[in-house]
Amino acid sequence: MSIKAEHINYIYGQGTAFEQYALKDVSFEIKDGQFIGLIGHTGSGKSTLIQHLNGLLKASSGVIYYNEENIYGEGYDMKALRSKVGLVFQYPEHQLFEVDVFSDVCFGPKNQGLEKEEIEARAREALMQVGLDEKYWQQSPFELSGGQKRRVAIAGVLAMKPEVLILDEPTAGLDPKGREEILDEISELHQKQSMTIILVSHSMEDVARYADRIMVMSNGEKVFDAPPKEVFRHYRELEQIGLAAPQTTYIIQRLREHGVPIADDITTVSEAKTAILDLLGR
Repeated sequence: MSIKAEHINYIYGQGTAFEQYALKDVSFEIKDGQFIGLIGHTGSGKSTLIQHLNGLLKASSGVIYYNEENIYGEGYDMKALRSKVGLVFQYPEHQLFEVDVFSDVCFGPKNQGLEKEEIEARAREALMQVGLDEKYWQQSPFELSGGQKRRVAIAGVLAMKPEVLILDEPTAGLDPKGREEILDEISELHQKQSMTIILVSHSMEDVARYADRIMVMSNGEKVFDAPPKEVFRHYRELEQIGLAAPQTTYIIQRLREHGVPIADDITTVSEAKTAILDLLGR
């Protein structure tokens, strides 16, 4: 299973005086089970890109394949694609609309035509996966906190049993504890179910910690696509396009500038801790 994009262009106002590229000649392949971090400055094209992956937007030119099938091919089942490639929007309010949490999470599998028992079993499983206490299940989703709403929105997508889970800034506005809890749950889904994850984030620390590959967007173009250690070696170039490396990267570089013999590809706090303790042990 894979998602493959070939020379994707997306143009706003095509054919008018206001024509503008939102995506320009973007190509990549995402293999089954990868955890992708997608980063870029505001307006870089990352949110536009992910909406192409389940057919919410159609490219002005280029082709997207899912499991080697052209999603723009005649007769292609977009409804089935959206069940397999689940997208959780940045603002959970855009996905929540039922009278209570449980009904909201049931909506996706109900739309798949499943039997009532299967629908409710999937909803219960998904709500437990995201760690939402059962006492909230009969409440209106709009009475919940921001973090709880995000859990419900994620559960609503998980209940459809997707093969790919795309999350657009799932921790925006959350406190550090809430952010870590949600990302740990997403990481667990990736590890236990081999689910393909595409995480859109402004947090360099988060993508360094969880992703095994990072794609960097700038002005509608893909400018880097590599493992975190390789991408963050280019922290100067990232700064030039309005991004930064994790804070750990800058600490490590300062240590190296002062003659400390430490590796230049350390990106997480745990890696830095191990390396520094090793140096002290010597």
